[in-house]
Amino acid sequence: MLFVVTLASNASMLDESIARALFFDAGSQEWIGAHNWWTTTFLHDGGRWLIRIAVFVVFLFWIATFVRRDWREWRWQSGYFTLAMVLAIGLVGLLKVLTNVDCPWDLQEFGGRFPYVHVFANRPDGLPRGQCFPAAHSSSGYALMALYFVAYEYSRRRACLGLAVGLFMGLLFGIAQQSRGAHFFSHDVWSACITWLVSLSLYTFAFQRRIWRQPADTAPA
Repeated sequence: MLFVVTLASNASMLDESIARALFFDAGSQEWIGAHNWWTTTFLHDGGRWLIRIAVFVVFLFWIATFVRRDWREWRWQSGYFTLAMVLAIGLVGLLKVLTNVDCPWDLQEFGGRFPYVHVFANRPDGLPRGQCFPAAHSSSGYALMALYFVAYEYSRRRACLGLAVGLFMGLLFGIAQQSRGAHFFSHDVWSACITWLVSLSLYTFAFQRRIWRQPADTAPA
């Protein structure tokens, strides 16, 4: 799916079309969110610290489950959530360094200095390394989709709420970054899929939980 989306985006120029239609002001040759407090300070810097603090608090709670006997029933959930968040965000961050793809704000089509080289194309020698694919900041929001699995065995409604939180935060962070010229649409699609696969794989294989187990709130009386 990821490769299909990316190839389709490259072939149809979907990424550039979305950027020009929604986020890039051709008249001023600037990104609409480049100097906006909400996108740069509140959603980017503030959002980054929000996720870090949330993961750290849950990690501390996981440690506390070894001390407080009445909290032990939440040990696997807190451990799973912490690990899923760290692995998902870390994997996207690693790929961002390895893939060698430029940010939109660096491209000549959008006022930058470098030619546009598609994700799977051969990059010309002499260009500095790019570190913008997949989208790291939106991945920290999409990683919250792990909340779906945290609640899945107990309540389908709460699981769906957790999924909605992750999707909303990922979209919010992703749109903010696209408006600044930091990423294209397909960069965020990759981040969403990668973080979901990490959460699903960790839940199923590492923690040996069953995704086909019927949640408590849907089980027959």
